[in-house]
Amino acid sequence: MIRLPGHIAAGQRGMLTERHLQIFIALAEEQHFGDAARVVGITQPPLSQGLRRLEALVGAKLFERGQGGVELTAAGAALLPYARRALSTIEELHQAAVARDPEGPEIRLGLAPEVPPSTGAAVAAACGAAIPGSRVTVVSAPTSSLVGQVSAGRLTMAVVLHPAVLDGLEAGPVTLLPTWALVPTSVVPDDGDEVKLRRLGGAPVAVRPRAEAPAARDLFLDTLALHRPDGGTVVVTDERAGLAMAAAGQAIVVTADPSLTAPGVGRHRLVDDPLPVRLRLVWSRTRTPFLRPADVMAQLTDALVVS
Repeated sequence: MIRLPGHIAAGQRGMLTERHLQIFIALAEEQHFGDAARVVGITQPPLSQGLRRLEALVGAKLFERGQGGVELTAAGAALLPYARRALSTIEELHQAAVARDPEGPEIRLGLAPEVPPSTGAAVAAACGAAIPGSRVTVVSAPTSSLVGQVSAGRLTMAVVLHPAVLDGLEAGPVTLLPTWALVPTSVVPDDGDEVKLRRLGGAPVAVRPRAEAPAARDLFLDTLALHRPDGGTVVVTDERAGLAMAAAGQAIVVTADPSLTAPGVGRHRLVDDPLPVRLRLVWSRTRTPFLRPADVMAQLTDALVVS
């Protein structure tokens, strides 16, 4: 953090943060609140609040609000070069700290529970290969939690379900993983290794709680209702619970995990793959100074595809 100059009135003294500088520079460059919020990696309300605090700290109005955008005031134009130099110095400090860390940068990777173990392992390995000397730690949590943790800087990046509300985070391309239906052998239709979704009868499809990934879960349920309107669903805590219910003849599990199986459960590829698991990498550009998204994220996305 940067302490303000001494000439500012005592009532206005405070601490100028890195986020204040990011908001100031993004607004000056984008001249639009929504676009600046996406650049900074936050939503528009906290960006507006940050600007008000910044203007209170410096004791001057920095922008004129107009129809559809903002423009720098004379005071804002005068302070902008100083803000750019200050932010550049902070970023250089981040880089220097990482470069001098004897243990290397820590990559905190989050994985949604729907990510198959082999896919998660491939992404973790790719992190280590793409960022030499890094230390990779991995946590698993629902998509809604992972997005919040990446936004707050508690995670470096995460593999989450798509679609999801990303609150200004950067995101890689969507990767579609094929799925299988795990069906109790007592109710499986005589369709061989492949089966159409509408032919799966006799048991509800296991789904995870909607709150874990609302947008992705709604897409899954809408597609399921379109292809299998009368089958029903049952909420389970995780795929292991779903598999146990399938073995008991009480549920059907749709999974991208190629190794998930159990006695009494048939494994069938869904014809035309109507329910793929949609995954993408998300990260915060402002909170990952040691990453080079154009290079690193491309390697990690490749790991999602080939795992």
